[in-house]
Amino acid sequence: MQVKMILPALTEALSPFWRPIKYSLFPPLGLATLAGYLDADDDIVIQDEHVEALDLDDEPDLVAIQVYITSAHRAYALADHYRAKGAHVCLGGLHVTSLPQEAAQHADTVFLGPGEDTWPAFLADYRAGRPGKVYRSRARTLTGMPPIRRNLIQRHLYLVPNSIVVSRGCPHHCDFCYKDAFFEGGRSYYTQTVDAALQEIERLPGRHLFFLDDNLLGKPRFASALFDGMRGLGRVWQAAGTVQAVLQPGLLERAAACGLRSLFVGFETLDPHNLAAQHKAHNLRHLYARAIQRMHDLGVMVNASFVFGMDEDDETVFDRTVEWAISQGIETATFHILTPYPGTRLHQRLSAQGRITAHNWAMYDTRHAVFRPANMTAETLEAGYRHAYQTFYRWGSIVRGAWAKSDWTGRLRHLAYAGGWKKFEPLWDRVIRARRIASTRPMLEAVLAGIDRQRPRLRGQAAARLSAPRPATKG
Repeated sequence: MQVKMILPALTEALSPFWRPIKYSLFPPLGLATLAGYLDADDDIVIQDEHVEALDLDDEPDLVAIQVYITSAHRAYALADHYRAKGAHVCLGGLHVTSLPQEAAQHADTVFLGPGEDTWPAFLADYRAGRPGKVYRSRARTLTGMPPIRRNLIQRHLYLVPNSIVVSRGCPHHCDFCYKDAFFEGGRSYYTQTVDAALQEIERLPGRHLFFLDDNLLGKPRFASALFDGMRGLGRVWQAAGTVQAVLQPGLLERAAACGLRSLFVGFETLDPHNLAAQHKAHNLRHLYARAIQRMHDLGVMVNASFVFGMDEDDETVFDRTVEWAISQGIETATFHILTPYPGTRLHQRLSAQGRITAHNWAMYDTRHAVFRPANMTAETLEAGYRHAYQTFYRWGSIVRGAWAKSDWTGRLRHLAYAGGWKKFEPLWDRVIRARRIASTRPMLEAVLAGIDRQRPRLRGQAAARLSAPRPATKG
């Protein structure tokens, strides 16, 4: 059987003028995971349109397309193309789960929710000649998953080919997050066993890892056991977590001891009323600075996420947020415009209030205001979002942020990481077009690894915590 698996490109990634580095970071790990369920004698091709032109002249028997909201129209066009050629087309992913009736117009089969149980069930039905129209995930487990087909990934086209996911979902329930809709009907947070996760890590060559889990630290017993198992492997890695997890006693120390060097944290807003309105009460505003200090003390850089446009925000929110982030010495920041994704409680609320103003999915990229804000115009929101990026990543701001560190090691690392990420974008563009992105990986590893990870005053405390008995876990 000839199988083609496609990750369609987001609109910006197809620009003939600019190739942002963020689209060449990670391979389509979800598709490679599903490929593991196919037979050894199946002819499988995975194509990622972010890094290569698609071959549309082929004639596969089965086509699987992963759909995000801003690539939906492109995904539907590709689906229609292959259906016209006689292929059986499957659509799945976040957008399909949110709007299955829309997706079903362009597919023979749609998948709702995670695919670990539905995809193998579909394959059995398809080979028996009776494929279903809709498969909805109910059984939520990562036990018994086959190895990811990493041999189908073109590693040389990505800066971070060693991406890995050892859990699904998140234990929290924020209004603007897609998670509750995607995991409806079953567990919304679950993990691999620690042993299975460590085996997958050991399969990966090189030194650098990037955990793409929504919240790697969401189950402290699992995370602690995983980090203990990773000690001594010589890895440097990046991941995502929450303020709550960062403040968990001993957890961040274990992570740093086995190679954590950068953590994506969703601060989202400095306003406690906004946090309460979005059901993100686990973010306690007054603990933000403490969490940042803990990360910096352990040599972990901060990639902070902020969302603009919540109901308490006015036109002053942009400068206030950026100034606070710079003063805290945050290395990198990701800014977003609040976006009401279909299927979220935010979308339900704004829709009921008649405040959603656009339904063109290509605009749901967190760079456009697709709703009417409460305390500013949509134009002010978009302009403020752009201003925040420009201000935070000015050289003067980067230098100020670096000088918030107390030592030269932290300052130089801040300058190298923040400056390299945002101030050399024309160089990244040329490297991507020349297909030489892999050659820059040692530089990334050097910036992440080349630090004194802990200040002397913390070493004794961390050692004491790490000497505590290893927690038992079943994953």
